[in-house]
Amino acid sequence: MKKFFTTIKNIWSIVELRDKILITLGFLVIYRLGSFIVLPGIDPDKLSQSTGGFFGLLDTFLGGAFSKASIFGLGIMPYISASIVIQLLTVAMPYFQKMQKEGESGRKKITQITRVLTIFICLSQSIAYIKGTIASEAIVINETIFLFLAMIILTSGTIFCMWLGEKITDKGIGNGISMLIMIGIISRLPAQLIAEGASKGLSGALLFILEIVALFFVVVAVVALTQAVRKIPVQYAKQIVGNKVYGGQRQYIPLKVNSAGVMPIIFAQALMFLPGMLGNYFADKNEFLANIGFAFASFTSPAYNILLATLIIVFTFFYTAITINPTQIADDMKRNGGFVPGIKPGKQTSEYIDSILTKITLPGSIFLAIVAILPAFAVIAGVTQGFATFYGGTSLLIMVGVILDTLQQIESYLLMRHYEGMMKSGKIKGRSQVAVA
Repeated sequence: MKKFFTTIKNIWSIVELRDKILITLGFLVIYRLGSFIVLPGIDPDKLSQSTGGFFGLLDTFLGGAFSKASIFGLGIMPYISASIVIQLLTVAMPYFQKMQKEGESGRKKITQITRVLTIFICLSQSIAYIKGTIASEAIVINETIFLFLAMIILTSGTIFCMWLGEKITDKGIGNGISMLIMIGIISRLPAQLIAEGASKGLSGALLFILEIVALFFVVVAVVALTQAVRKIPVQYAKQIVGNKVYGGQRQYIPLKVNSAGVMPIIFAQALMFLPGMLGNYFADKNEFLANIGFAFASFTSPAYNILLATLIIVFTFFYTAITINPTQIADDMKRNGGFVPGIKPGKQTSEYIDSILTKITLPGSIFLAIVAILPAFAVIAGVTQGFATFYGGTSLLIMVGVILDTLQQIESYLLMRHYEGMMKSGKIKGRSQVAVA
C-alpha cells in the first residue's frame, strides 16, 4: 500500500503529467454531462429504456446516451465507422496507399477525409436513429421540424465528441477516442454491479463473491492476451562513418498475439444480427428461415456462439493480414541494414515473418473467440445480462486496452523523471522498450 501512495505522490509531483490528467478528467466530465442532455422536442419520460441487439451494444459503448436520445446519441461511433472504411480503402485503393506513404502530409489528408466521411455517416445514421429508436409519441413538436433539428444536433454532437477525443490525445493522457468509449462502458459498471448484488441478495452473497473472483481472473487472462508478443530478433550491421561506429545492436520485431484487437469481434457481431433479422422477416413465408431466426434470436444459443466464434477466427486472420505486411517489414529491415539471424534478407525474411505471424494468430484468434462468447456462458451460469457483458467481448477488451495504454504513458513520464515505474521491477511488461515495428 505504501508503494501505491508513493507512486501517486510521484505522479502528482510531475506538473506536466498532473496537468494532462486533470485536462483529461475535465474533458471526460464534459462528455458525460452531454450524454444526459436530451434532444430538444422530446419528452424523456416517454422514451423506451430497453435496447437490445446491436442497439444495446451501441448503448453500452455510449454509456446510455443512445437510449436517452441525448445530443451525444451517436457519440463517437460514426467516426469509428469512417476510420474503419478509410483503413480498408488504404488496402484496396492505390490512391489511399500513396497518401499513407507520404508521411505527415499524407496522414493529415487521410484525417481530413475521415472527418468529412464522418459527417455524411452522421447524417445518414441520425435519420435511421430517429426513425428506428424514437417513438412518435415521445416527440412533442412537429416531426418534420424535429427530424431536421435532430439531424443537425446529432451530427454536431458527434463532431464535438470527435474534437474532445482529439484534444484529449493532444493535451491529455491516453488515446482520446478510445478514452471516450471506455468511459461510456465504465459508467455502466457501478449500476450493473449493484443490480447483480441486489439480485443475489443475502442468501446469494457467496455466489456474488465467486462471480467477482471469476471476473478478476477473466480480466487477468484478457490482459495476458493483450500484452502477449512474439519477439523476432533483428541484428543491424555495423557502419563506420568518420571515426564513429553506428549500428551493430540487436533489436526485435514485437508481433502481437492479438494484432487485430477488438475489430474481429465488432465485425462478427455486426454480421450476427443478419440471420435473426432475415429469419424474422421471412418467418411467415419460409419455415426453415423462421427456424434460423429462432435459433439466432438469443446470444446464449449454441448456434449463435458457434457461428460467432467461427467468424471471429476468420476476421482475425483477415484483419491481421491487412494491417501487418511482412513484405514491407522485410524491405524496411533490408533498407536499414537489418536482418534476422540465420535468415536471408528479402523474400526469405518476409516468408519467415509471415509463417510466425500465422502460427501466433491461430491461438490468438481462438482465445479471442473464447473471450467473445464468455458473456453467454456467464448468463447461463446465472449472471444478469447487464453485468455479464463485463465478462468478455468488446467491452472488456476495450477497457483493458485503453487502461494499459494510459498506464504506459504514465509510466513513461515516471521513468523519464527518474522515478520508479508502476511495478516493483520498474517496468510494465511490454513497455519502455525499443522495438523495430
